[in-house]
Amino acid sequence: MPFDQYHEPPQELSEKTRTFARMITSLIEEAEAIGWYEQRISVEKDKEAKAIMVNAQQEEFKHFGMDLEFLLRKKPDWRTILKSVLFTKGDIVELAKKGEEKVE
Repeated sequence: MPFDQYHEPPQELSEKTRTFARMITSLIEEAEAIGWYEQRISVEKDKEAKAIMVNAQQEEFKHFGMDLEFLLRKKPDWRTILKSVLFTKGDIVELAKKGEEKVE
């Protein structure tokens, strides 16, 4: 089974870049799973089943956060920009622009 996370020949990529690609793929998969659970939760009528799905979705949030933190530790500029956006109040686009200015 081929791996679709590479757009260049994997053998030409460094181990660091291949790890990065794997973590990006993992982040995407976790985000997709969060979305799938959100849809399932929104239509599930059985309270017990819904509670299990909510718990599973929370696990996906945790995995997403861990993947994101790993990537941010490898990309300090990303961390700088996101620190300007995440867990703040105000216009998201303006906050992102200010964050980008910090790394330029």
